[in-house]
Amino acid sequence: MRYFIYFSYCGTNYHGWQRQPNGVSVQEVMEEAMSLIMGETISLTAAGRTDAGVHAEMMTAHFDAQGPKSKEQGARSEEELRQLASRLNNYLPKDIAIDRIVPVTEEAHARFDAVQRTYEYRCVFAKNPFLQGLATRIPKNLDFEIMNEAAQVLLETQDFASFCKLHTDVKTTLCKVTRAEWKVTEDRAVFTITADRFLRNMVRAVVGTLLEVGRQRMSVEQFRAVIEKQHRTAAGQSAPAEGLYLTDIRYPENIFKGTSNNSTF
Repeated sequence: MRYFIYFSYCGTNYHGWQRQPNGVSVQEVMEEAMSLIMGETISLTAAGRTDAGVHAEMMTAHFDAQGPKSKEQGARSEEELRQLASRLNNYLPKDIAIDRIVPVTEEAHARFDAVQRTYEYRCVFAKNPFLQGLATRIPKNLDFEIMNEAAQVLLETQDFASFCKLHTDVKTTLCKVTRAEWKVTEDRAVFTITADRFLRNMVRAVVGTLLEVGRQRMSVEQFRAVIEKQHRTAAGQSAPAEGLYLTDIRYPENIFKGTSNNSTF
């Protein structure tokens, strides 16, 4: 049977989601915990992979597992899945939390079936020891109005090659962005971006380039020209990993067995 597992993690202590030969990853920790508790080898396929230091308030992954010993066939019951999630939470480290596990169709795929993802990039204006590793410090006097004007150009863009990490194996750099905006309060700023898919390093590259606009080192037209060049070297430096959060993933309703599971945490 195939299941989706919904979970969150603070990425500070991990070398990203994906297993790494020389560092501890979220995938490694979760697969080892699930394999031990479930008594079988569990392999997770996530909706995407976050880089070292990046966080996820919502991440999904799918896995295949045998039915419970009390049943010859069929998916685990809702109560059994709640108990499994609880046992995992008791075993996993404090910086990884399981929200829920739900049955899905046999063909459901956490990465390829996702129709929408949302990221937030969180910034603070003053040094804050309680947000160390959880937000990026930026100047308060940035021109956020012009940054939002530049961000709207992303909604008109199809090819995001200028914001894609070099030497990756992606087959296409086409994405559809449906939301891109900065919201500012007294002590912080948050950039939210929603799209059907994201490229490696895309959000951090977009944020880094928008910060150049906010510093008035780049105009909106120059930002547009960066996109038109379709090469990573045209854009600004990537913003630090610590401020980036994956916050939402959406799927078609027909891949779930039972009620909708597209609600956020």
